[in-house]
Amino acid sequence: MRKLWLLLMVAGIFFLTTPVYAQAGAVTGPSWAPLGAALGIGIAAGLAGIGQGRVAGSVAEALARNPGARPGIQIALFLGLAFIESLVLFALLVIFVKT
Repeated sequence: MRKLWLLLMVAGIFFLTTPVYAQAGAVTGPSWAPLGAALGIGIAAGLAGIGQGRVAGSVAEALARNPGARPGIQIALFLGLAFIESLVLFALLVIFVKT
């Protein structure tokens, strides 16, 4: 059920963002590109928030199990959070370039 929900969500995103690739003269109705862009960055930010929460939870569990490994875990935490945030910023950049 979870995979079906994810598939439907991705298909919906693709259908909402297809007008972005249309020619300017061919579109006669309202442009759906801003709505697709807003949904795209919203989903990217939401999923990044979920990922950051899971990372923070895993770090808290790792520190509870082995407090002596704090420096190594902390470096991995900061790198992981930076990579997650950079993906959201790249998604925002792509959306601004395409809209």
